[in-house]
Amino acid sequence: MNLDPLKNQPRLLLKAALQPLQGTRFQPTGFPDLGAAQYDGPDGRKMLLVESAQSMANRLEAVCWDSVANDWVAPLEGLPVVKVNDKDGKPLTNSVLEAHRLNSPYILEGKDKSFLATLQKELAIADKGIVDIKKLAATLLKHDTNALLHGVFLAKKEIAGGRMRLPRALTAFIEAEDVTVAASGGVKNDAVDPSGDTAKGFGNVPFHREEFTGKITAFFNLDLALIRGFGLGLDAENLLVALGLFKIQKFLRDGLRLRTACDLEIPKGAKLEVQRPEAGFTVPSLVELEKELPGLIAAAATGFASPAVTELTFEE
Repeated sequence: MNLDPLKNQPRLLLKAALQPLQGTRFQPTGFPDLGAAQYDGPDGRKMLLVESAQSMANRLEAVCWDSVANDWVAPLEGLPVVKVNDKDGKPLTNSVLEAHRLNSPYILEGKDKSFLATLQKELAIADKGIVDIKKLAATLLKHDTNALLHGVFLAKKEIAGGRMRLPRALTAFIEAEDVTVAASGGVKNDAVDPSGDTAKGFGNVPFHREEFTGKITAFFNLDLALIRGFGLGLDAENLLVALGLFKIQKFLRDGLRLRTACDLEIPKGAKLEVQRPEAGFTVPSLVELEKELPGLIAAAATGFASPAVTELTFEE
């Protein structure tokens, strides 16, 4: 695996063409009071947001976690993470799967204040002055390396006055162009009482449905300049780049069933395409990344907490 072509590059931009696994229709993400996010592109093309940056962050994290074992998938074993158990000692959640990562209320708002105290100590700064992002980055590397890629906002005033914030280093979204609406519908049948009270769940209930057709593309942006700006050293930088690429490749292999009616794949003969840098870099395969990551994790482990897994108990 050769990451040298990325040394002086500010961004790594990738894209991948996608298509429905079966048929031609797909269901995009929807938003309350808005529905599907349709818009006109700069050239007048009919565009559609298939998956938002927020949702993609969650999906890129999910492919890294083995929910059965309650641990990282095998190539990522040894990375720092904060696990939260309930009062009976059963797994409740963790900093990888929580939407706000270390800012999760299950990590910071329970009776167990030990980790909150750790963050207060490690991120202590004056009431006024510029926030030390390098200090935040070192703390994230130590306790929740994943957050260095997906960002975090420690909004609690007890932690550096609520000013510790890190943007996403890895951003992704899926959109479609030249879209058309595939309108359809159906009915929920009640064979016992077709004219029953629908407000209580009885009766026949007709409904409409909108799916779409169009050219689908997934986009990925890895902010290399931001990663270097963390000041964590070459071992940590290489780990973060490889981890970001692993997330992308594993999502494209395993994570493309976005919804019941949105099951996608890379078309036969297509591949993950490098947009920037324009020449010199080849994206490592998932197999290659799985082989290299254990060594990269070991090389960066001097910056990890010991033990790397922090366990907390959540009780209100």
